[in-house]
Formats: sequence, structure tokens, C-alpha cells
Amino acid sequence: MTDYAKAREIAEQAREREWTRPSFGKQLFLGDLRLDLVHPMPRPDAEQNARGDEFLHKLRRFLEDKVDPAAIEREAVVPQDVITGLADLGAFGMKIEPEYGGLGLNHLYYTRALALVGSYSPAIATLLSAHQSIGVPQPLRLFGTEAQKRTFLPRCARGEISAFLLTEPDVGSDPARLSTTATFVDDPDGGHYVIDGTKLWTTNGTIADLLVVMARTGSRISAFVVEANSPGITVERRNAFMGLRGIENGLTRFEGVRVPAANLIGKEGQGLKIALTTLNTGRISVPAVCAGIAKWATKIAREWGDARVQWGRRIGEHEAVGGKIAFIACTAYALEALVDLCSRLADDERNDIRIEAALAKLWASEMAWRVADELVQIRGGRGFETADSLAARGERGVPAEQMLRDLRINRIFEGSTEIMHLLIAREAVDAHLSVAGDLVDPKADMRAKAAAARRAGGFYARWLPTLVAGPGNRPGSYADFGPLAHELRYVERACRKLARSTFYGMSRWQGRLEHRQRFLGRIVDIGAELFAMTAVCLRAREDAARLGRGPQELAEGFCRQARQRVEALFHDLWHNTDDTDTRIARRVMAGRYTFLEEGVLDPSIDGPWVAVPRARVAAKS
Repeated sequence: MTDYAKAREIAEQAREREWTRPSFGKQLFLGDLRLDLVHPMPRPDAEQNARGDEFLHKLRRFLEDKVDPAAIEREAVVPQDVITGLADLGAFGMKIEPEYGGLGLNHLYYTRALALVGSYSPAIATLLSAHQSIGVPQPLRLFGTEAQKRTFLPRCARGEISAFLLTEPDVGSDPARLSTTATFVDDPDGGHYVIDGTKLWTTNGTIADLLVVMARTGSRISAFVVEANSPGITVERRNAFMGLRGIENGLTRFEGVRVPAANLIGKEGQGLKIALTTLNTGRISVPAVCAGIAKWATKIAREWGDARVQWGRRIGEHEAVGGKIAFIACTAYALEALVDLCSRLADDERNDIRIEAALAKLWASEMAWRVADELVQIRGGRGFETADSLAARGERGVPAEQMLRDLRINRIFEGSTEIMHLLIAREAVDAHLSVAGDLVDPKADMRAKAAAARRAGGFYARWLPTLVAGPGNRPGSYADFGPLAHELRYVERACRKLARSTFYGMSRWQGRLEHRQRFLGRIVDIGAELFAMTAVCLRAREDAARLGRGPQELAEGFCRQARQRVEALFHDLWHNTDDTDTRIARRVMAGRYTFLEEGVLDPSIDGPWVAVPRARVAAKS
């Protein structure tokens, strides 16, 4: 079996294969706009709202009175008194149930809290979300035993910080390369595991009290809760980054670390499944921070666009700048709407939101980066200047360049844009593979292919006719959305076109479709835009009673912008330079064009591309 096949098999085994609950995202990619799954949006009860609002009020006051975001950026550390204050507020146990010492907030108020913190100090937001969304609390809430919950959750709620350790120097998105091992040793106390290996980019890892560690148990990967002060654990360094300068992220080495068997989360071999399931809702934390920063960017764009005068007019009145302000405002509204919808769906628990959360993470990380980039452009030279430098010469210290740097990582961690495209695409075509998978599987025999052909024939005979026409072709559809009804009619028509395009792609490339990554990426991006359009229409309809026409105007503006992006993506599905680019890339790597590199100097510091862990070097010697 090739390395690619091994990695693919491990990833496939970790997937949730069953769809026991309905999914708006899944149906969207099948050309079926199931608006009934998201409309009307689930509403939290009054008691949840009261508790959530009270916490947000306390959190806002604490941030304003006790946190200096400029100092965190300048000194590249979150002060201990800030961490202690957040712990006293209960911020490290926002989602942990009260019976285990937490606040028991729902996802809606958890994401609102992260948006608030993220708009002020993205480093603190990362500290809190890494602890709660992927650290010890969430895996234990989903897969832990009652004994594990009672042992560890109260500690997490009190402010003992947790971290999630999966990545290794030679392991990014390819779990088949994971080399950290956990070897079981029997003993009178029920047995223990001995962990050896090296973990990289361990957010919170340099100050953590508790760790979730992914390690290989035989041929499969398992998850463990590990005390960070266990003998044999060494934090070798704290890493420095382009942005998020206050985060505690490092390189951690495990040498003969003893972990009680009782600290195994779930069963042996469930590690990747636990990680992926945790991320089904954990990924919403990234869009929440993106939404908070985009809302802040709207405020700065409005104030600067009104205050700055050039060529006799406020710069916001010049069309070139006004278009950027409109993009920032409309996108910020859509980001908040998307996070709000995903959070409510997560709280409602009637839908499977693995696709929705992944779409939100993908779309939010890309669009928030564009928002911050446009804000820097609007600010001109002041956008490129640091907040401290602006303040030192007597101007308002707006951290536009910092927010741009801080947002950049969101397109990489918790699933890079490229990996998210493939992950979502796999889920989007699941219905097709379930009926026709053997037709495109080179390992399937003729009998299996014949059976698949019969299944596929029946499925497509029923499914394809549903993609010809639908509510989007009827002028009166979605009338209760008023002026936004025509936007939902567009979404309905476009999702059917998206499903037809996916089918055409499968018919054209069959088993090779998984390697047409840019085609799949465009398919997913179209779905993400349609999901965002749906969310913004739902939010504007709900907001209208309280805020008048403003939400509708933003929603209409956003949908028109999104339509332009969707139509461009549809065009590029079939008219692109993918094949040419692939050939050129291979020739670049083969050294065909090294003449391009003449006349320059490389400022890189010497060293290997991927460092060999110290334990592995010692073993070789």
C-alpha cells in the first residue's frame, strides 16, 4: 500500500460514517435547499439568555479595566494576573456544566464571548478557545467517562489550562506519519501507557497543566489526558510567530512518560475520531473570533472613512474607498450571522453540523483575512504602522496591521483552507460514494462494480430529475422573507446547479476526482457562499423587528457581493488553468526554471526543512 493510500485509509477510518441526524449542509450539496432545517432559527430560553448576558457584561468590564492589549502585543505574553482574573470570572469553564464547576453557557454565548475577546485581544481569545474547544474539556464532555469528567473538568473550570497535542515536526495534515507512541504496560494498578515522541505547535502547551495527547497504540491512534508536570515531559522552546504574539505555543518532548490507563479517552484507536468529532463544534470558535475582528474593522472603517478628508471629500465618499467599506460592513454582518446560526444549531442538537461548522471555519478565516487586508488599505500608511508607533507620535493607535497578522493563522490551523476543501468535499460527495463508490474504486471486483452500477442507476434516476427545477424558479417562493426572497430563490437555483456540477465532475473524472483538488475547492467555496447567504437572510429577517431596515440593506448588499463570487466560481469550474499550473509546478520542483532564481540572495537561516526529533537522532546513533 502506498503512503498516500495509507494516509487516506486512516483518515477514512476516522470519519463519522453514519448520518443519524439531518444536515442542512449535506442537503445543500445535493441540490436540496432544506430551509426547514434552519428556519426558524432555534432560540435559547430566557434563563440561558440571562446567564449569558450577565457573563458578557462582566467579561466586557474585565477586559476594559484589567487588560492592556497593546502591552500583550508589545511584550508577547498574557500576564498572569489577566489569566487569574479570567479564571475568577469562570472564563475557562464557559461550556463546562455547572455540576463540574463550570458556567454551563451554551454555544451561542460562548461564541459571543470569543468574538468580544477576539476583537480586543486575539491572543487571549486563542488561549481560551484552545483550552475549551480542542483542549481537555470538549473531548471529555463528548467521550470521557464519568470518573474522568469528575477528575479533570473541575480543574479545567477553575483555570488549570489545557492544550491539544497532535501535530509533530513531520506530521501536519497527514496522520499516517504520526510517530509518537503509547505502549501499554500491565501492572497491579490496572496498567499504564508509556509515551515517547515530540509534539510541535502546542498552543497553550508551554503553560498548560493538562494535555490531550494523540499517540500511536499499535497501528492506530489513541487520545490520552496527560498531566503536564509528569516526569519525562520537556517543553524545549516557546515558538515565536508572525502574529498572535501573546500565545504560549511550543515544542514538547515526551521521553518515557507514564500515563495511567484510566486516562485513555474513549477506546484505543479512537483518537482521530475523537479529534474530528471534537472539531465538529470546536471549529466554530475560529469564525467567532473572525466575526469579532470584522465587526471591529467595520467600526474603524466607518470612523476613519468619515474623519479623513482628501481631495475635498471624506475618503469614504470616494467610490474606490467606499466599495471597501461596504465590503467590510456587509461581510462583518454575514460573519456574525453565520456564527450565530452555527452556534444555535449546535445548541439545538437536532442537526448534524459537521459540514456547517467546517464551512463556517473555512469561509470565515478567508473572508476575515480579506476584511483586515482592506482595512489596512483604507488606512494607507497608517494601516502599515504599528499602534504603538501611531500613539508615540500623537495619533490614535489603531492596531490594523496587528489584526491582519493575527488573522493569518486562521487559514492554517484547525484545518488549513486546502485541507478543509478536501474534508468538506469528501462529506459533500458521501451520498454519491455510498451508492457508486465501487464503480470508481480500482480495487473493487466486477461483481462489486455491477452491484454498484445497479444502486447508482436507481439513485440517479430518482435524484437527477429533482435538479431540473425547484422553488427558486417560482417567483412567489420564500415570500415571508420579503425583499430577501429573491436572494433565497437564487440560493435554491444555485445549489441545484452546484449538485449538477458535482455530478458532471464525478462522471468526467470518476476515481480521479479526488485528485482534482482545485475543482473540489471551488465546489466547496460555492457551497460556503450559499450557506453564508442563507444565514444572512435568516439573521436579517430576525433582526428587522428590532433594528428596522438596516439589517436588510446589509443582507442585500452582502448577497449581491456573494453572487458575484459564486458566478465567478461556477465559471472557473470548467474554464481554468489547472492542468497548465500542475505541469508548471512539477517543472518548477524538477529545477527546470532555476534561472528565475538568479540575481537574488536567500536570507534564510541554515538548517533542515524539518527538524529530526532529538529522540529519533539518539536512536539512529
